[in-house]
Amino acid sequence: MIVTTTNDIPGYRIVRVIGLVRGNTVRARHIGQDVVASLKNVIGGEISQYAQLVAESREQSLDRMVDDAERQGANAVIATRFSTTVLMQSSAELLAYGTGVVVEPE
Repeated sequence: MIVTTTNDIPGYRIVRVIGLVRGNTVRARHIGQDVVASLKNVIGGEISQYAQLVAESREQSLDRMVDDAERQGANAVIATRFSTTVLMQSSAELLAYGTGVVVEPE
């Protein structure tokens, strides 16, 4: 599966547009992470626990988007984007979406 943020794929031509494909995950922060984050906020530095949580969420959303694209018959996703929404004080949704297409080499 080819996944790209561009609207085309060099060396391939789009033969069919499937349409919107998406994948999301909702994650909650752990109270222990909040304590560490509070300390980092005072002394400075990267909050690696949150960075890892976001990275894992991004990968899971991408995997789910690819699964959705495959279910709909796409072999590539173009114009991939991410969106994040805070749902509650301690949880957020990460959404990956794009346009599912069928491509073939030129």
